[in-house]
Amino acid sequence: MIFSRFNSLGLLVLFGWAVTAAGAAAEQAGPIIACEPKDNARPICGFTNPEDIVALPGDQVILIGEYGTSAEDHSGGLVTLNLETEEKQTVFRGGEKEATPEPGWGDPACTTPPAQAFNSHGIDLVRRADSRLQLLVVQHGGREAVEVFEVLGQKTDWQVEWRGCVPSPENASLNEVAGLPNGDFVTTKMISLDQSLDDGFPTENSGNAFYWSAERGYQKIEGTDGILPNGIEISPGGDIVYMNVTGEGHIRKIEIATGQELGRAPVATPDNVTWSPNGTLLIASLGELDVEAFEACTQQTEGACSNPFKIVEVDPETMTVLGTVYESTGAPMGAGTVGLQVGEELFIGSFKGDRILRVDLSKRN
Repeated sequence: MIFSRFNSLGLLVLFGWAVTAAGAAAEQAGPIIACEPKDNARPICGFTNPEDIVALPGDQVILIGEYGTSAEDHSGGLVTLNLETEEKQTVFRGGEKEATPEPGWGDPACTTPPAQAFNSHGIDLVRRADSRLQLLVVQHGGREAVEVFEVLGQKTDWQVEWRGCVPSPENASLNEVAGLPNGDFVTTKMISLDQSLDDGFPTENSGNAFYWSAERGYQKIEGTDGILPNGIEISPGGDIVYMNVTGEGHIRKIEIATGQELGRAPVATPDNVTWSPNGTLLIASLGELDVEAFEACTQQTEGACSNPFKIVEVDPETMTVLGTVYESTGAPMGAGTVGLQVGEELFIGSFKGDRILRVDLSKRN
């Protein structure tokens, strides 16, 4: 997830600047306006920068985190999509109602829900040990924090209620989060809040991963220092993290207790990572970015970005790249930041645009 609170546009531009390939002078493609299918991919329009996605129990509904266009215009939020009817429903926007924190859901010192400036970034859903559903949301609007929600409902009827939050570590702009049943979570610091973009794209380590628990707070996970740490997942046993390092072009496998690196796989400009139903890792890869096209994408006000991307599959045991699950070179949507598989379909979000993609994997080329 490329967005960062302090200057999302500046970081995006510098990021594209740093990884521009020899084809930077190629003809610049404009935004994709038409909301029309192509091959096995069909766009669902009407979103605002649908950056991250999780599936709700039963696989009848997905929940989407919208980054919005700015904190001031109140456009970021949490939205559900009924997969049968494709009906969208906003289930949370900041500042709309009062809420009381619940013990055991985040930091006891966090006592107020997000204000109107709420803008969601990375999200993760976990079944707690007490069987309740917990949604973790990295958000930057009004405060730097991991917001903690309870997801309530069944089948196609779902709501979310704010239960608490955990303020970010000092001087850290967080990116993605992955939770555990006991309430602990892991998260990535992509960059420091006070790091100046005037110096250009970072060439040295800019962040790392943290493990948070109520007992010990944030603890750095050794072995995770890198240039723009991004998407993160945690193993079912809770002992291993898989962390995308955007600025270095790979995903790392790290043992949490020791910080030992157990393997890595090359993925060009990796963004978000999810588990597939068969236990492999699906990684959104933004590939080699053309700086002019990428900058134009960050500034567009309608349609979808056209920048190419892939959803790459990786074996978590051997850290072998298994191949490309889906690839886009333009329409019906570019700049994919997450690929979530639900049954035989792949749902893809984007950091910039008005749509998600619904890809029928049974009809892949």
